[in-house]
Amino acid sequence: MAEFIPFRFHVQLSLPESAGGGLVCNGAFSEVSGLEASMAPKTLKEGGRNWGDVQLAGPTTFSTVVLKRGITDAEGLWRLFDRSFRQSYYSIRLNCSIQLINPADPEQTVMVWTLDKVLPIKFKGPDLNATANQVAIEELHLNHEGFVVDWNQPMQAVQNG
Repeated sequence: MAEFIPFRFHVQLSLPESAGGGLVCNGAFSEVSGLEASMAPKTLKEGGRNWGDVQLAGPTTFSTVVLKRGITDAEGLWRLFDRSFRQSYYSIRLNCSIQLINPADPEQTVMVWTLDKVLPIKFKGPDLNATANQVAIEELHLNHEGFVVDWNQPMQAVQNG
């Protein structure tokens, strides 16, 4: 039976090489939502084609990725928010890697999502209560301009099962 791992998603936010590179924030989260892309097709009526419209690819949109219940060294993340909001450094974008960890082997990555041009837009800390056992980050919202999924990670258990 697999061991319970509360933080199955390891996340790294880093500056692109063009901005000097370097890790901004490294953390682990219990839940990730919003890894979604949708495309609105465009229809084109074609003369002489009476059996339906031609379907063309339209613009693609990406949902905000929401990371929930996480632990992280948030100092770099807070510095980024400070730069963005207080110092009007709005053009900064990050690279983001979200790794799904195998619950049977915490050293093994099952799948990786790489988000392009990430902008952290919301940081929600826990309610402060001396009697509560809270996590360091309740939610972190990330806007992005697209993502790539790496399925080349070992997935024998899924393929054979």
